[in-house]
Amino acid sequence: MSADTRRRLAIGAIGLTGVVLGSLAAAQAQAADAGDPAAGGALLLQARDSKDGTPAALPAVRLGTDMDVIVNGPVMRVRMTQAFRNTSKGWMEATYLYPLPDDGAVDTLKMVVGQRVIVGHIKRRAEARDIYERAKAHGQRSGLVEADRPNLFRTNVANVGPGETVLISIKYQAPLRQLGGEYAMRLPLVVGPRYVPPRSLTSSAALADAARITAPLAPPGAPLNPVSITIHLAPGFVPANIISPYHRIRVVDAGPAERTITLAAGEEPADRDFELRWRSASADPMLSLFRQALGGQNYVMATITPQTRVEPGKVAPREMIFVIDNSGSMNGGSMEAAKQSLLHALGTLRPEDTFNVIRFDNTMTQLFDQPTPASAEQVEIARKFTTGLESAGGTEMLPALKAALVDAHPANKGVRQIVFLTDGDLSEEKDMMAEIAAHRGRSRVFMVGIGSAPNNYLMRRMAEAGRGTYTNIGEGSEVLAKMTALLDRLKTPALHDIAVRVEGTQLDLTPHDLPDLYAGEPLVLLGKGDDLKGTLVVSGMIGDTRWSQRVDLSQATASPAVARLWASRSIADVEAQRWSGQIEGAAADEKVAQLGLAYDLVTTQTSLVSVDETPARPDGTKLTSDDLPLLLPKGWSFDALLGQDAPSAAPAAGLPEAEQQMDLPQTATGFLGAVWRGLAMLVLGAAGLVAARRRSTKGADQ
Repeated sequence: MSADTRRRLAIGAIGLTGVVLGSLAAAQAQAADAGDPAAGGALLLQARDSKDGTPAALPAVRLGTDMDVIVNGPVMRVRMTQAFRNTSKGWMEATYLYPLPDDGAVDTLKMVVGQRVIVGHIKRRAEARDIYERAKAHGQRSGLVEADRPNLFRTNVANVGPGETVLISIKYQAPLRQLGGEYAMRLPLVVGPRYVPPRSLTSSAALADAARITAPLAPPGAPLNPVSITIHLAPGFVPANIISPYHRIRVVDAGPAERTITLAAGEEPADRDFELRWRSASADPMLSLFRQALGGQNYVMATITPQTRVEPGKVAPREMIFVIDNSGSMNGGSMEAAKQSLLHALGTLRPEDTFNVIRFDNTMTQLFDQPTPASAEQVEIARKFTTGLESAGGTEMLPALKAALVDAHPANKGVRQIVFLTDGDLSEEKDMMAEIAAHRGRSRVFMVGIGSAPNNYLMRRMAEAGRGTYTNIGEGSEVLAKMTALLDRLKTPALHDIAVRVEGTQLDLTPHDLPDLYAGEPLVLLGKGDDLKGTLVVSGMIGDTRWSQRVDLSQATASPAVARLWASRSIADVEAQRWSGQIEGAAADEKVAQLGLAYDLVTTQTSLVSVDETPARPDGTKLTSDDLPLLLPKGWSFDALLGQDAPSAAPAAGLPEAEQQMDLPQTATGFLGAVWRGLAMLVLGAAGLVAARRRSTKGADQ
């Protein structure tokens, strides 16, 4: 990257090493003209060193996170406690961006200050923000939890006094995952930097949205945000084969069918998602049924795993489109895992199959003009192409998706499968889902999330919209097992044309758009009605064979989590209707808001706010904002994102260790202020670029 490009990318560089929103359009175009392979990157990376050249100090507000999880049946209930400690001598406001499960439902906020517990309340988003800002201005301690994506939340806590610790306790619930008899729960712990396409920054609303999903980035090794985890596992059967693939754990018996799981090290840095898996010690349950009565209504959650079988030799020829992400965020272990995954998939192709390979960063390449027969020669070309891929540039996934969905033979009833290999760390989720909803045709979209902290919301929703499945490969050692399992499932006929009806009662069922199911995958249905005395009938086709199952709803077991999971899934249905154009944006927002208010849920239209009525900060005392940095997800390359001259996490020279950790400068400027200044420079730079190109064009015409 040229020195001039580096200078432009560093405009407005204030605060700790971080990821700042957007792409500087003028700098990007100049770099592209200069042949810079990283020119398409839409992450503006910034670093600030102290005056003597040593790395910047750690943030004034420190964060520690504790997660207490209760697994009961098919649901996990999580209490996440964030401790904000002000180590400075001034009054602070802290802001922290963090991930939650994409299908989770946040419903509780409590703020603890000393011996006082302040309970939060759900309000419409604008009202909650207004309450928080007024309390902040009046010196009152206040907390605010907002959602900018279904899996991306932000906590704000205002008026934390010198040396004071404020606890923010958030509770949420989410369904467990089940596949082939294995159960899994996942706790997202870190947000990967989201790519913001330059073409999307066309309005103040787009700029504001991009700013909300952006956080500073801590340098490697920074001692920030330790997390501790305790899981009380009571799945309703004796659990066996309990493993955590990405963390070392300790498992203790807590009863005949209960286990307590903790991190073996006590706490770990929040630089990768936590996952726990287990099986039943006896036969795998094929059906689970849970109910809840709330507000005069009855709710039910049914998890049904069809017994799908296929006779050997019945696998029809397939058209396989493989799409691989080689953008800059994939640098390091993620890129290697993606390449290994694709190489393994290419090795499973048969001569009767056809295939193509598409790679993308901020540019795109299709290996062949159209899907080609999987001869040994063509597969070898694809293998060499894959082996030579290197990560660089931005994550422009939408053009690659559009290319993959182009079907030269839409009337063909054969199998057409698109397999995406990506971390999905981008900001334009709605555009991706809308594209699939509009043009999926006969294609099935299968998402393979690569890396320690992929964008699970994007992956899962793209798979749902494309009637496919989602698989996560957290590290290279999992490639063979997980890709083999996925490709084996793709060879078998799916349970398709699924239909659901209820006899003897009426239920408002969700999801509305029922997926295809592959071997070992369950169908999860949530319903709301006056009573649960009827029968649920599920039917579909497995190949050419009709399948059906009847479920007696009166046999459901009580659970305290079903109602809010129904509401959360109903919100996902509203969003799907928005993507497909079935409902207008304002109407969708109102439906989401009504569901959030009715079920006390944080949504994109509702927030949780809590206020301590007693003013704490003395009048006239300055309040400093601190946007807490995130650790880079494990496996990501800091140097690849920021450049080889990125600062390390070494302590500031000349300070005792205790002072490095506790005494911090009081002159830090708010991160969002730097963002907006950077955005102003972006707009001015873009305008200047346009003007320059017009002058150049005019001169050429003359």
